[in-house]
Amino acid sequence: MTRFAILSDIHGNLESLQRALALVDPDDSVLCLGDTVGYGPNPNECVRIVRERATNAVLGNHDLAALDNYGVEYFNDLAKAAITWTQGVLDEENRTWLNGLAYELRFPEFLLVHGAPVNYFEYILDKRSATKAFDNTDAAITFIGHTHIAEYWEREPDGTINHKHMQHGGELILSPANRYIIDVGSVGQPRDLNPQASFAFYEPERKRVEWVRYDYPIDEVQHKMHEVHLPDYLALRLEAGR
Repeated sequence: MTRFAILSDIHGNLESLQRALALVDPDDSVLCLGDTVGYGPNPNECVRIVRERATNAVLGNHDLAALDNYGVEYFNDLAKAAITWTQGVLDEENRTWLNGLAYELRFPEFLLVHGAPVNYFEYILDKRSATKAFDNTDAAITFIGHTHIAEYWEREPDGTINHKHMQHGGELILSPANRYIIDVGSVGQPRDLNPQASFAFYEPERKRVEWVRYDYPIDEVQHKMHEVHLPDYLALRLEAGR
């Protein structure tokens, strides 16, 4: 049976990416929802791994900012400092690959975007923004990242929106009558008060999504961040999951 491993918001966190892929079977198709770079100390290594292992990938806002400063005016000072550093170390081969990524990818059964359909870098954080996102696509399932929060939004045929956080992992059995926006969380910098990293498996034949939360050596990533003088707060937040 086909199984997809869907990763997002790796953000230059090599140790976490390596642990995630160790949980993925060789036959799984890996999909990346963007923001492979930004914040973390190993952007080139992470992009190379995604280039080699991912079947498909879309562009994230930090990826785009690393290429041409797009959207940096909306970044806070810490994110700006990290993206400036990333721009200085990102090699040309990886820049070229990132620059060739699409904003969205549509498959027969699902849609891949970084943040939201049509408005690719908007955040889906409440029922209002979820409703707007559902209205902007007819996809039965939309996989997103961007928020760094593992959760899902479910729209019933009458328009009712249901929501659930997946802070500690878990599974969802999809109803064929409903539509879904599935946030796979973040490999590189979770922000749902659980420092464990997050990604999701999707099994189309079983109509099943599983969120995986896993440990990785946060202290090793923090040490690397300090060595290259990335902002201290960006390192500290990894252990707080926020």
